Amino acid sequence: MVDQVQISIREVGPRDGLQREAPLGVAQRLSLIEGLVGCGLSALEVAAFVSERAVPAMAGAAELVALLPQDSRCTWWALVPNLTGARRAMQAGIDHVSVTVSSSEEYSRRNVGMGVEESAAEAMAIAAIVPVVDVVVSCAFGSPYEGAVDPGAVAALAIRFESTGASVTLADTTGLATPRGVRDVLAATGNGVGLHLHDTRGTALLNAYAALELGVTRFDTSVGGLGGSPFADDAGGNLATEELVYLLDDLGLHTGVDLDSVLAVARRLGDWLGRPPPGRLAGIGQPS
Repeated sequence: MVDQVQISIREVGPRDGLQREAPLGVAQRLSLIEGLVGCGLSALEVAAFVSERAVPAMAGAAELVALLPQDSRCTWWALVPNLTGARRAMQAGIDHVSVTVSSSEEYSRRNVGMGVEESAAEAMAIAAIVPVVDVVVSCAFGSPYEGAVDPGAVAALAIRFESTGASVTLADTTGLATPRGVRDVLAATGNGVGLHLHDTRGTALLNAYAALELGVTRFDTSVGGLGGSPFADDAGGNLATEELVYLLDDLGLHTGVDLDSVLAVARRLGDWLGRPPPGRLAGIGQPS
């Protein structure tokens, strides 16, 4: 069972959570970030330095970064697709970047316009120039195009990136993972990886619990359960921040994140988007 360990949450709502949505202005996205910081979250993925034509919701990334609170103790992360994006992020003042490398050849070409090997080489080059890099291995638990993914192949990618000093996060990009699948992949990679889970089939929290029992301590989450890849059909939202915090609180694994505050931010974000967020807890709140 889970021991008393420190669980790290990286909030990806301002990036992954919004990337498929109708664009919010920089001022609203900044307000969202400030609200999440006020919840006690200390690592936030705030922007993506990607083509604004391909992902209009991420327009104005450099402008947004320039407005971030300078006295915050938060770690600001940005997603970059390639060396050009990495250089743009660094010029804007970001020194923690995540870069996606897929275990699925077809998804890789749709997502970043490169095959797996070319994308992996680009990630290695990014790791050589950016101070802190997290390589997110997408489709780590299955591909919407090729189906099952070999855990050994996922582990081989992870080892390559870890050799550069980068951290590795395994992404269930389209929500294909199950607790059994999580166990199979972690048996190959070890539990020193992070997890980025999606709730397409309602299994994200189950998978997080299975990973916790296996010793995983790093998770990406999105307020309200928003998010999903624009380049994969039927990709559901992320593991909701409030749902993971609710589970961790019950397990006695306190993160310093205030659940009521996260729920309030989720509801406000739903008002901005014109619909309730998909996260279940955001709709009903926690027990009184």
